[in-house]
Amino acid sequence: MLNGQEMRSIPLGECGLSQSKDELTPPSRTASMALTLSRSDSLWAAEPAPGRCQVFWFPIHFMSTGGSFLVCGAIMSSLYFTGHCRKVTNILGPALLSIGLMVFVVGAVLIPITKKNRKRISRFMNN
Repeated sequence: MLNGQEMRSIPLGECGLSQSKDELTPPSRTASMALTLSRSDSLWAAEPAPGRCQVFWFPIHFMSTGGSFLVCGAIMSSLYFTGHCRKVTNILGPALLSIGLMVFVVGAVLIPITKKNRKRISRFMNN
């Protein structure tokens, strides 16, 4: 189904060029349809600006995830250097430290980028 119409096969070899072209071309919008679309409130209604939590959710999520990995890596590394669980913490400690630091830094870099994009969009919307 496509736009409420049933899909059917068109035998292009049996039709003339203009007839098959008319079958394949969707009907154009009429003036009355454009008028009803322009009067629709949902198209022209201004959406409220997203809050700070919605705008900065992605960087905050990155920073909190990276921070938790960083803390887990620090704990595992400290367990390694104190002599507990040397086999497990030998690889996991440094790996979690590096992954956590990398993700945390990506989140920290995304905050100024998000601020800059937000200012640019608000400046564009005000003009």
